[in-house]
Amino acid sequence: MNWNSFLWFAVPAVILWLAAGATVYSAKWKKLADILMTAGIALFAAFIVLLWISSGRPPLRTMGETRLWYSFFLATVGFVTYKRWGYGWLLSYSAVVATMFVMVNLLKPEIHSRNLMPALQSIWFVPHVTVYILSYALLGAATIASLVQVCRMGKGPGERNIFDLMDNLVYAGFGLLMLGMLMGAVWAKQAWGHYWTWDPKETWAFVTSAAYLVYIHMRLRKGNKVFAAWILPVAFVLLMITWIGVNYLPAAQGSVHVY
Repeated sequence: MNWNSFLWFAVPAVILWLAAGATVYSAKWKKLADILMTAGIALFAAFIVLLWISSGRPPLRTMGETRLWYSFFLATVGFVTYKRWGYGWLLSYSAVVATMFVMVNLLKPEIHSRNLMPALQSIWFVPHVTVYILSYALLGAATIASLVQVCRMGKGPGERNIFDLMDNLVYAGFGLLMLGMLMGAVWAKQAWGHYWTWDPKETWAFVTSAAYLVYIHMRLRKGNKVFAAWILPVAFVLLMITWIGVNYLPAAQGSVHVY
């Protein structure tokens, strides 16, 4: 199993996800939507597992590999939150965004080496990266909910329920973000001798976490709802800079976090 086989797993999974997103709004086809979404997630998970086994290492090193996990987690989070809160639009949006990341991997495959540099040969590698990507998926779903909330502001009783959904996703995502950061600090101490060095990646991670803290404090203090709802899209842009954008900054070319 290698990346040449990705197409044969990705395309059927995407078709299943999008079909689930389309049928979830029909009372007649809701159960079919559950089956389609579950099948797509299982198929995508099968590729990750087989790639992991054949590569002899966790597929978490390159941007393409992290996009792979992000697509999987986002689809899963969208489905789980739909089953918990019943918002069909969240499942649909999650399926579409997960599909977009899959398409990026299909159109722009990256070089995937079997080898891991010494710094990545650590027990912290898998939990650190997977916790981060799962938190990104939860916060991505919260961002989708916030955009829907902005569009619906003041238009009905469902407003409070969407805020509750946003809050729960942010609390879980932020908790995992902090857990990932703490594991990264311990790993950095073992690998380079320092817990924190204000490396460009670390600096942007701090800025991102601060943005989500602003949202949490705004919600706990019952602050302006419109302002609170707009914090999440801004925070998610910062999150994307931390994850992807910072790698292209001139200051980050000597970063220990750019592989």
